[in-house]
Amino acid sequence: MERNLKNVLVISFGFLLLFTAYGGLQSLQSSLNSEEGLGVASLSVLYAALIISSMFLPPILIKKLGCKWTIAGSMCCYIAFSLGNFYASWYTLIPTSVILGLGGAPLWSAKCTYLTIAGNSYAEKAGKNGKDIINQYFGVFFLIFQSSGIWGNLISSLIFSQASNKVEISEESLACCGAHDCMSEATNTTASAGPSESLKYTLIGIYTASGVLAVLLIVIFLDQIKSDQAETEKEIQKTPSFWSTFLATFQHLKDKRQCLLIPLTMYSGFEQGFLAGDYTKTYVTCALGIHYVGYVMICFSAVNSLCSLLFGKISQFTGRKLLFALATVTNTACIIALLLWKPHPNQLVVFFIFPALWGISDAIWQTQTNGLYGVLFEKHKEAAFANYRLWESCGFVIAFGYSTTLQVYIKLYILLAVLLLSMVTYGVVEYLETKSSPGTPTATKKENVGPHTQETKM
Repeated sequence: MERNLKNVLVISFGFLLLFTAYGGLQSLQSSLNSEEGLGVASLSVLYAALIISSMFLPPILIKKLGCKWTIAGSMCCYIAFSLGNFYASWYTLIPTSVILGLGGAPLWSAKCTYLTIAGNSYAEKAGKNGKDIINQYFGVFFLIFQSSGIWGNLISSLIFSQASNKVEISEESLACCGAHDCMSEATNTTASAGPSESLKYTLIGIYTASGVLAVLLIVIFLDQIKSDQAETEKEIQKTPSFWSTFLATFQHLKDKRQCLLIPLTMYSGFEQGFLAGDYTKTYVTCALGIHYVGYVMICFSAVNSLCSLLFGKISQFTGRKLLFALATVTNTACIIALLLWKPHPNQLVVFFIFPALWGISDAIWQTQTNGLYGVLFEKHKEAAFANYRLWESCGFVIAFGYSTTLQVYIKLYILLAVLLLSMVTYGVVEYLETKSSPGTPTATKKENVGPHTQETKM
């Protein structure tokens, strides 16, 4: 096997093992650590730490450690979060959430840098186009990585389905599920009759072992390619300093199109936060039991992955406006239905319809919003995508932050209001683009800010 391709596979399977654990834990936080809202609070803190991390840590760590050891070290931050879940409390989960958030940005930046260097290295030897090889390597990576959402959630559901203390949920308890939740731990019979401590320890033990295997895979099998240190240092030298990047990010807000896209970008964080933090707890865990959370999230992940591929291909024929309209109608219908629906175990299929529809919408929000940023701000991608990460992470922080203080129906109204505002401001952006000359961005006057940064994903 060609050496660079071997390294791509090592990184891909390392991330698969790592995010099998993290993805499963994230889906379960609101249900597994529901006392005083600890689970969603930890996720809010995690994304806040990610915002700080993405601003200055990646170039420093990659320059000092190189890509291989930055990846390995950052993976250890994810293992710390798994360990914090063994004895979840404010003194263990919040600090480990901060650690994970700080490690998230360097992990993804180092991975992107490594694959780019490997692609250019092979292309130079083979006399091929570097961009083509890099795209091929990223395609291999995401093909393997995207399945992590399926495996992590499947493991949790299979383990929790072994619980011997499952109980029939009374109609009185079911009345506290859904949009008009009672916001009382005492009423959550399903949660109190949830998995035993031994099953929790078994699950978290498997997740921790998966993370450890990921680190060992990277340490033992990933090559520190010869051009790694030299090219990394070259890239770092070209990378703007923390303050110049920080200032460029906020200077980009002078472009009114960027300001108008803030609601749409934040909505991406809001809608993902609602599904992971509120739908899993108040609808699925409350009415069916925690062992169904994994199956429901598998449905979301599978539909999301397939639709991301589909919409990425058909957008050139349909245009982004039609896809954004489809996502808006689908999400609005889901929100209204969730406001009216009273979840009941007899309606098992319905619990899977919502995440499937949500997956369709989310696939459009992710592919088309990223594409929109790339098209509108072609000459200023770095500052634009820094703003994308900033405002999406703010959406996550806010969504998880108010998760325990507001009833679900209020969160759904907030979600609907942000969605409608997003579409109004997005419509203004499209109007401004129509008014401007075809193919000429309205804000190409802004100063240049360095090399393109890859978007991070937790």
